[in-house]
Amino acid sequence: MSLYHRIAELQGDRPWGAMLDAGTGRNSMRWLLSLATERWTAVTGATSMARQTGTEIGTRKRDVDRLVVGNWLDPALLAGERYDTVLADYLLGAIEGFAPYWQDQLFARLRNLVAPGGRLYVVGLEPYVPRIPDALDAAGSLVTRIGRLRDACLLLAGDRPYREYPADWTLRQIERAGLRVVHAEQVPIRFGERFVDGQLDMCARVLERVSDRQLAAAMHAHAQALRMEAHLRIAEDGGLRTGYDYVIAAEPA
Repeated sequence: MSLYHRIAELQGDRPWGAMLDAGTGRNSMRWLLSLATERWTAVTGATSMARQTGTEIGTRKRDVDRLVVGNWLDPALLAGERYDTVLADYLLGAIEGFAPYWQDQLFARLRNLVAPGGRLYVVGLEPYVPRIPDALDAAGSLVTRIGRLRDACLLLAGDRPYREYPADWTLRQIERAGLRVVHAEQVPIRFGERFVDGQLDMCARVLERVSDRQLAAAMHAHAQALRMEAHLRIAEDGGLRTGYDYVIAAEPA
């Protein structure tokens, strides 16, 4: 069952109404477009993501719908607007690249956008970096090693890695923001080849910007070895079963 399907189950017969996708991307937009919304606003911090999301939208955007490039640090972004449904889909981890050290303010910011009687849905990832790979099972060790290499490549290229937060931290921040948690659950993850290739292809792209070419070549070789190891494990076990996503539903207190 997809996490979006789980959110739809939690929504039940409640109308989606006016909907805000607070950290949009192609996946969340594909789902949003399948819903019976009155109107939607989708926000991203990157023009490149806006282009990708625009491609996903195609001709399905209505006159009342908006795709916005903005930073949640900006108090003028959607100021005074209200939405019946607000989706924060992996936004907490991704926002590190646009508003670092500000994550504890995110839910208070989103709280102001939830209409009375509305609902906020949060999808997040339990952090798997940093963890000690040797203390985990084989699948957990592989996923953690891939994540550590990805982050190392990003840092060497001058980029900022995502920073995920655990569910218990997220729940505390949601409640402090004046929202009442009505549902929270963890969903086990089975990582497949798409995850492995996506993370390691990212390494290959950013390593092109590393000035020390000998170091970049060594890290690229290590990434390829990790890719082969992960693909073999996935073929044997049907995926890398480790870690959790979480889904939280909250309403204005």
